[in-house]
Amino acid sequence: MRDFTDEILNLRARVENAKSYLGVESLMVERADLEKSLSDPDLWSDPVRAKDVNRRFNRVNEDLTLLERFDSELSDIEAGIELGLEEDSEDLTEEIETSISKLSHELDGLESRSLLSGEFDEGDAVCEVHAGAGGTDAQDWAEMMLRMYSRYATERGFEVEIDEVTEGQEAGILSATFIVRGRYAYGILSAEKGVHRLVRISPFDSQKRRQTGFARLDVIPFIEDLSGVVDIDEKDLRIDTYRSSGAGGQHVNKTDSAVRITHLPTGIVVSCQNERSQLQNRAKAMQILAAKLADKQRQDRKIHLDAISGPSVDVAWGYQIRSYVMAPYQMVKDLRTGYENRNVVGVLDGDLEGFVNSYLMWRRSQPEQLS
Repeated sequence: MRDFTDEILNLRARVENAKSYLGVESLMVERADLEKSLSDPDLWSDPVRAKDVNRRFNRVNEDLTLLERFDSELSDIEAGIELGLEEDSEDLTEEIETSISKLSHELDGLESRSLLSGEFDEGDAVCEVHAGAGGTDAQDWAEMMLRMYSRYATERGFEVEIDEVTEGQEAGILSATFIVRGRYAYGILSAEKGVHRLVRISPFDSQKRRQTGFARLDVIPFIEDLSGVVDIDEKDLRIDTYRSSGAGGQHVNKTDSAVRITHLPTGIVVSCQNERSQLQNRAKAMQILAAKLADKQRQDRKIHLDAISGPSVDVAWGYQIRSYVMAPYQMVKDLRTGYENRNVVGVLDGDLEGFVNSYLMWRRSQPEQLS
């Protein structure tokens, strides 16, 4: 059996470092205090406070359980190495290598969380994809991006809820709105906000020429309860209903259940069409509108307009954060960090972890850069 000493020492150091930046001792004290609070019958007379306490307990318990599992998995790997020294089994060596790789990958994900400390980083996210310059190729690229981020979020264990899709004229989509729910969904996906450029041999060009398409991802925090944060006057709203355009059976296609809400003072427009009824679509659209208005308020209060969402830019040449080149060579390159990945197909299938982690580390190194 080969020598795994360096890998084990590295993993042990990373696990101990995780205990340090998560504050394992303070988490254990907090978990005990929260357990006492949850066992107090008076807590449940205040549903809002009870929900907050329960949410915090679940998160603290999740972190402690994760650290305990890392310790257990590392001990199992060390035990396997000791056994392998006695038996010298190739199968056991392969099993240990797989276990080391798995634990290292999980630590990568945990370490990326340590780079997130913004006010809304731990919460859910409202994401929008918009096709830009490039005609049909850009609209097809927008649909590819929707798939890419849906797969990435799902593989990270997040829930993805697609609320509205506007189909393209010939192919692809003009835009889509989706909510990603999960711990640190906003902090992680905010690393992807910006204009993305695709270069490929166009499937829509009869002469098979190379074409470029642009699409933009917007990301804002999604907060379930915005009461007291945003006041929306019904007089400021124009509410339109229309027939849903997406697949979904006879009900979706034959009733005006989709809802579009325009906030007249700001010009913000939101749509929702994927719920079962007009009432449900209206409620979800109002939630998304409130999130957008809250984000606008935050931007208006800050000197740096990009503190939460970043500046608005054209979805065209000169503004892209990343290029996805499929011809004449294969390369995905982030123009902010310089991070590259030559497995373009893998990236389009949702392998974005390297790009996210490199951006979060780069962002932390920037002077006066706010999350």
